Amino acid sequence: MGAMAAAARLAVAGHRVTVYERTETYGGAVRRLTREGFGFDTGPGLLHLPAVYRDLFVKTGKEPLERSVELTQVDPASRHVFADGTAVSLPNASRAGVVAALDEALGRGAGERWAAFLNRARDAWDRSRRPLLEEPLPADTAPFARDPYPAPRTGLLRRTATSLAEVGRRELGDARLAALLDGYALAYGLDPAAAPPSAAVLPYMEQTFGTWYVAGGLRALADAVYERCLARRVEFVFGTPVTGVVERDGRAAGVELAGGRTAEADHVVAGAPVPALYRDHVVAWERQDAWPRHQTGVASGRVTVCLALRGAREEGAAHRTVVHSADPAGERAALAGGGPPCARPTVVVLRPGDPALLPDGDHEAVTVTAAVPAGDAGRTGDPWGDAAAVEAFADRMVEAAGAAVPGLRERLLWREVRTPAHTEAETGSRIVPGPALAGAGGAFLPAANPAPLPGLYFAGGWAHPGGGLAHAGMSGALVAGLVVEGADFRGSR
Repeated sequence: MGAMAAAARLAVAGHRVTVYERTETYGGAVRRLTREGFGFDTGPGLLHLPAVYRDLFVKTGKEPLERSVELTQVDPASRHVFADGTAVSLPNASRAGVVAALDEALGRGAGERWAAFLNRARDAWDRSRRPLLEEPLPADTAPFARDPYPAPRTGLLRRTATSLAEVGRRELGDARLAALLDGYALAYGLDPAAAPPSAAVLPYMEQTFGTWYVAGGLRALADAVYERCLARRVEFVFGTPVTGVVERDGRAAGVELAGGRTAEADHVVAGAPVPALYRDHVVAWERQDAWPRHQTGVASGRVTVCLALRGAREEGAAHRTVVHSADPAGERAALAGGGPPCARPTVVVLRPGDPALLPDGDHEAVTVTAAVPAGDAGRTGDPWGDAAAVEAFADRMVEAAGAAVPGLRERLLWREVRTPAHTEAETGSRIVPGPALAGAGGAFLPAANPAPLPGLYFAGGWAHPGGGLAHAGMSGALVAGLVVEGADFRGSR
């Protein structure tokens, strides 16, 4: 999605753009599974910060995004079921509504503590939004090593937490509120115990700017971006892996394609995972000393179970329900240690009730997703190399999802399970990259958009400003700005 966003912008700026794609379709992880009239988003299912794609469509055709896709706000934004059985529904983009809902469900004072936390998260957002979302990374990233999240005052002192999980334990005063906070990190594939306190911007961003659904599923957004590229005469060549970047006179001069053919170019934009580009020698291996660190301690992927159910979704059902783990410590340990996955993970249950994804009104399509250790293909102990273990883990996910879907077991017609191995086949990496975050000594900064080799640029979730659909779109805007304006480019406006 980041590469397509860059392609459309570059085409409008006067460049002739060709996209070479290893697989047979576009969109990276934004895919759709279809079977027997059912449709499922197998990547992200909801959109945050739609302004990123609204800007893309205006800048590449002076047409609103809503002319190509139908966007609706999801309300409630999410329902949460905690380990003790307590449940709360949080309204969309309403701070006052969230406070009232938490007070009612978790007891008086819970909403006030969450609101105080969000105020501190807002400070972190204000300090990091422009440099971490809208500007290219500077050559000196030392200022990003410091965490912008302000520690609360305890007496005359300020106690600084070292992780997002520690923020929850120290500042929220309720295990359920701490689980709520952890859930926002897990949604981005982040281990709460490894994520820096600045990850507090993630719940702030969602609860301030809202959550949106794209009619027809998020794949419809990928379709719209692809069509916009075609309208701007971007050429796509599918089933064509890029095996190397051509270097001439000290800069990128094109790409080598499978089969030995070479395509020359003035600029090269790589949308593939940056680590894979180095690992597979697509980018010169001797330049690995200039490869930025990327998200130390984070090697998580996703398992998604697609459920075809008989019976229509009941009236008033929440679009998204987060069923929180009864073993958060075990979940963190599994993510930090690389597997096997936690026996009872936090699961996100999406029930869009979208007629476009159903064979008729008497059925329902549901996805259940969990953040898991990504594993490593070919290595002993790979949690996703054993079909029986995968099915057993999916069983536990479906069991947890029963807290969100009444009569789930009895209604189930069939299911399909997607593991990090599927993600690797589609994107080149099992790992789901997280967004750029300040703090932790700079370990959560993705690769800068300009590569060490002049003329080569990185776009997408593995490049600045990191993972997430909105962040990927921002990376495309940054790359296009750098190509068109060069070193004078100071960021998106």
